Amino acid sequence: MIKPAFVFIFLICFLKAGLAPAQETEQGKIEVRCLKDESCHFYIQDKRIYSYGLDTTSQVRFWRTIIKMSPDSGIMNVASNRMMLSRITVKEYNHLSDARKDSLRTSLRTCYMLPDSEPIFFSAGKNNFYDIEGVMPNIDKGIRIFENENTDPFYAQVIMLIESPGKCTGKSCVGAMGSFQLMKSVARNMGLKVNKNVDERRDFDKSAWAAAKLIRTICIPYANKMLDDHKISYDPSDLWYRLLILHCYHAGAGNVARALDVINPCEGNIDLIKQLWQTKAGNFGMASQNYSQVALANLIELDQIIQASGNSIHLVDPPKSTGFVAPPTPSEGN
Repeated sequence: MIKPAFVFIFLICFLKAGLAPAQETEQGKIEVRCLKDESCHFYIQDKRIYSYGLDTTSQVRFWRTIIKMSPDSGIMNVASNRMMLSRITVKEYNHLSDARKDSLRTSLRTCYMLPDSEPIFFSAGKNNFYDIEGVMPNIDKGIRIFENENTDPFYAQVIMLIESPGKCTGKSCVGAMGSFQLMKSVARNMGLKVNKNVDERRDFDKSAWAAAKLIRTICIPYANKMLDDHKISYDPSDLWYRLLILHCYHAGAGNVARALDVINPCEGNIDLIKQLWQTKAGNFGMASQNYSQVALANLIELDQIIQASGNSIHLVDPPKSTGFVAPPTPSEGN
């Protein structure tokens, strides 16, 4: 006869063993197979977005709304945390005099008990730019190229969600081009041809290859160095670390380093990323603060689309380790 105490101990061990795999599946590559035509595509999933509560932050909720909203509509929002206050059409807002706009902001501060010094923004919708479903077929292609270049494919997916397809055929206001929005000088440094006759940034494969090289040889080594300088330990598969690398990709490692110097963090975690959302230093300004917020919003929307599709979803590559070997940190910062 089995004693009750033994059964209790056995159940505890069994439950612990059963819970362990759940931790491993918090992130990894998933296969989404279409039930209609049996086609399949691969995506990167990171459930820590939800376990960390990032989907509930006012900043991410704001950007989820903006990327789905028509450019004819807009939101009055708090500058410091992107809390949404009221909706108004772009036409209505543009017809207001400067005095009426100031009056609107004052009334919103009063209504929401905000300090008089709190800036309030008007932000128009951007669903004319963000087209997640239009990007999805190419994400699989970008993931494969990054994997071939020994670079975490998470970055391929996120950069494409943020930058494509709105700018993939033309230049941004600062001169970046392609699905990975590479600046001319950066593209040349990474080995692409960019001159008056040819611009290889327009070629998806070559642009993806250059972006992977940029992240692997510049963003990651310099991010590691700045974290080492602050005596912060890190794991390249951590979500906060990945978001930090995205900031380096967008703003440049030097500007991120300046922002970290202002923060002077003691440890690496999601709170560090949230602090970056509130920090300005050098050329690390509002667009830089927004970058990981927009990344998270797009990742959540991608998850929603995949889940709503009704297609078969399988985890095919749960990371037991990062799987990607970062180059050694540079001896000098940029």
